[in-house]
Amino acid sequence: MNTLWPGAPTALLVDDEEAIVRLLEFSFQKSGFATECLQDGLQAYQRIVENPTSVALVVLDVMLPNLDGFEICRRLRHQGITVPILLLTARDDEIDRVLGLELGADDYVTKPFSPRELVARAKALLRRVPNGPMQQPTWSSDDGNILRAGHVELDVQGHELRVGGRFVELTPTEFSLLRYFMEHPGVVLTRDMLLDQVWGYTVSGDTRVVDVHVSHLRDKIEPSVKKPTYIRTVRGIGYKFVGPPQQVVR
Repeated sequence: MNTLWPGAPTALLVDDEEAIVRLLEFSFQKSGFATECLQDGLQAYQRIVENPTSVALVVLDVMLPNLDGFEICRRLRHQGITVPILLLTARDDEIDRVLGLELGADDYVTKPFSPRELVARAKALLRRVPNGPMQQPTWSSDDGNILRAGHVELDVQGHELRVGGRFVELTPTEFSLLRYFMEHPGVVLTRDMLLDQVWGYTVSGDTRVVDVHVSHLRDKIEPSVKKPTYIRTVRGIGYKFVGPPQQVVR
């Protein structure tokens, strides 16, 4: 592990190609991260499970020996581990990209990649982690504020979601997306706008990232995903959150 920056966020970099691991290590350390590097999928999974809170971010190649990146994502999310995951893959087929997102990845970058863009995306992910090392709130709110809409209650300060009084687990990206929706009720939000405001960048043609995360949110908050009550699709444009939330200060 790099120790040049005491207290720096640790990026776990996992790729089976030595040259890529070294490139990632150099790029992340240059940007102020501490780093750990692994080249085996099973070892990476075990490392995260043993101490998930010690890792701020995981950059994860899809094609790994012993346990591939997709399966690592699936297992971690199944166990409720919400560490931000950025998939790194040579697969450029849409079905593979969407599969990674469906299994719980927060974002992906395809090879060959720009190290600068990769680090920028990693930092954007960390800004969505509550009380994280790089959090820069996009929205202002008073301490203790709760956003409510129907049976959906989002505790901004506590970073918790309750649906019908029941606690529901969210990844940092899902939380940020739902918060943005609830703080802009009735506003039609394009996919590019959501990429810019929630993910922190605009990538033309990469809007499936938004669609998949909206699908995840619907699974968690909607009474019926086939007939959404809260997150409505505006055909050909994007989405709109219906039902103005009420802010309640404890």
